[in-house]
Amino acid sequence: MERIYLDHAATSPVHPEAASAMTAVLTEMYGNPSSIHSFGRESRRIVDEARAVVARTMQAGFTDVTFTGSGTEADNMAIFGTARFKKSGHIITSSIEHHAVLHACEALEKEGFEVTYLPVNEEGIVSVPDVQSALREDTILVSIMYGNNETGAIQPISEIGRLLADHPALFHVDAVQAYGVLPINVNELNVDFLAVSGHKINGPKGIGALYIKPGTPLAPILYGGEQERKRRAGTENTAAIAAMAKAAEIAESTREERAVRYMELKQLFIETLSQNGASFSVNGKVEHSLPHVLNLFFPGTDVEAFLVNLDMAGIAVSSGSACTAGSIEPSHVLTAMFGRESEKLRSSIRFSFGLNNTAEQIKQAALKTAEIAKRLS
Repeated sequence: MERIYLDHAATSPVHPEAASAMTAVLTEMYGNPSSIHSFGRESRRIVDEARAVVARTMQAGFTDVTFTGSGTEADNMAIFGTARFKKSGHIITSSIEHHAVLHACEALEKEGFEVTYLPVNEEGIVSVPDVQSALREDTILVSIMYGNNETGAIQPISEIGRLLADHPALFHVDAVQAYGVLPINVNELNVDFLAVSGHKINGPKGIGALYIKPGTPLAPILYGGEQERKRRAGTENTAAIAAMAKAAEIAESTREERAVRYMELKQLFIETLSQNGASFSVNGKVEHSLPHVLNLFFPGTDVEAFLVNLDMAGIAVSSGSACTAGSIEPSHVLTAMFGRESEKLRSSIRFSFGLNNTAEQIKQAALKTAEIAKRLS
């Protein structure tokens, strides 16, 4: 039985070229990038070249990119770094953020910061007027994700950026899911922080990056050495940085064609389900979502039984955020979209497409999904 991986929003397979770049550094360039001898200088060159690559993918400057250990750390760095610098104030975020943002904001509430959690509509999209209404004189940070990790809903980041242009609040964007599939220009988006991750773009796990707009005040959340221009202490993970840069370079050079292909796979999956009598509906709007993410509601089914049956059929998918997949709890994203009593919370599955997926795989996966949905409903 062929196993079909349709959970690329949780993590993605490492691209062979990224793996080769990582292996080469692991085996050949083991110097500490902070060392002044030749071994250290070789590693520093690798880090610098990688920083330049990642900066180009988001139209940023070379010194604007700080490498982190993950997308979660990048989010935390922006949120806690701003809070520690400001020491008090009001934060705005949305009710559908990744837990890296939500749990950080909840922690700050316990320290005395005020947080406004904005609602979303049934398409999972934040309202720009709601952001404007929530703004206060003491608002220090607005944190809104670019594309949702569960439904793929794309948020109006450019509009929010324009809104904040004349307000002192800093603007943080979690772009972990959007990076590599949507065009990103930090200047046009008018963001102060933008977080990305390596393992979502066919790079390795354990590496991420944070764009920091020049001149933006930020207190460190890690203390130690003076790495990353004193922003993030700790010896750089040179091998993972090199691999992430290679993955980012490939993702950017193939972004447009991959976006078209993923949308075609998404439409093929939906069409095959329909042709085979499955009862389902899309959570959100296909045309307003990330090209690789598809969240479907199957009436009358139980998500846990559905996931088990799909896995037994060789199909790897998710019920939502991978960070909560170990405990099948109602999705906070779908709860925000449809309310706590909605049947959709108990009967929705996320399919996400990526590297190595073929049209034949998608057809087979949709056929098996249709069969299981009819059996369980």
